[in-house]
Amino acid sequence: MVTTLNRPSSLIHEIQLEKVDNLNLFKFSESLQLRMESLLEKKKADQINSDEITELDAIGELDRIFTHINAMLAAQNAHQ
Repeated sequence: MVTTLNRPSSLIHEIQLEKVDNLNLFKFSESLQLRMESLLEKKKADQINSDEITELDAIGELDRIFTHINAMLAAQNAHQ
């Protein structure tokens, strides 16, 4: 289980490289992916507390960063 976070960088150990086609892309570990989904469900059900909102925000920021990096890697690979 992931603890409450103030900084997305504290989750860096939960990031893995996964080979997709001929690209190595950044992905969340299974445990971090499940935690994010759990927090999103709690938010959707309006049952999330302030610590969990902070944690979800940190995970979301990390998700946006790695989505952007993965898109850049895919674009670079498409131009080669």
